[in-house]
Amino acid sequence: MGGTARKDGRGRLGNTLSGLAVAVGFVLFLGGFVWGAMLYQPYTVPTDSMMPTVKPGDRVLAERIDGDEVRRGDVVIFTDAMWSNAPMVKRVVGVGGDTVKCCGQGGRLTVNGVQVDEPYLDTARGMASEIPFEVKVPDGKLFLLGDRRGASVDSRAHLQEAGQGTVSRSAVTARVDAVAWPSPQMLERPGAFRALPGGISAAGPVKPVLGAIAGGALLVLGGAAYGPLAKRSAGRAGSRAGQGAGRRERAGVR
Repeated sequence: MGGTARKDGRGRLGNTLSGLAVAVGFVLFLGGFVWGAMLYQPYTVPTDSMMPTVKPGDRVLAERIDGDEVRRGDVVIFTDAMWSNAPMVKRVVGVGGDTVKCCGQGGRLTVNGVQVDEPYLDTARGMASEIPFEVKVPDGKLFLLGDRRGASVDSRAHLQEAGQGTVSRSAVTARVDAVAWPSPQMLERPGAFRALPGGISAAGPVKPVLGAIAGGALLVLGGAAYGPLAKRSAGRAGSRAGQGAGRRERAGVR
């Protein structure tokens, strides 16, 4: 009787804890999806202008932000009627008040006279730009370039237009934080712009969002698996007990 009561007690506790794990897991799992849907928008990269950072067909997660939050080095999604009626993705290399020039020593980009190391570039041609330029970025504007400088149609293609190819901050709708498919990876904020006024933007919350979803899924699966595993364990214990009783009975007959 005492042994049965202890077993039943352990069973009730296990069932309670597994049910709690499933409930908490569902909250985390669904909450993570809702949180992510509120903060992020999916976007499919249409061209090769941002290679090797992102490639054509890549599905990326872009954090919804206000244009005032944009910093140098950010990979942003924006829509500007002078460029295209469709959303585009480029990297911000200059903000209002900056003087952006190419090329400095070694073919590197300079911002306010500071040479910028750009490790994210497709460096097959060895220069930050084959098109020389010097632009004073107006207040409230951004100067944007693609990482594949030899094939990107970006601010350099609009240097003769009003604003010298700059785009309004308000045109920005999101900042790319990660590639979701087909090769999941985080996009690191480039340290090259860290020393300039305003620094670089903080990492987005994509890791906590994905952590909540993954943690919730594990709790749901673990909690749901408890019942079948407990039953299987109890069945094995009962089978061993029955075999032991049979052996004792046979020994008594002898």
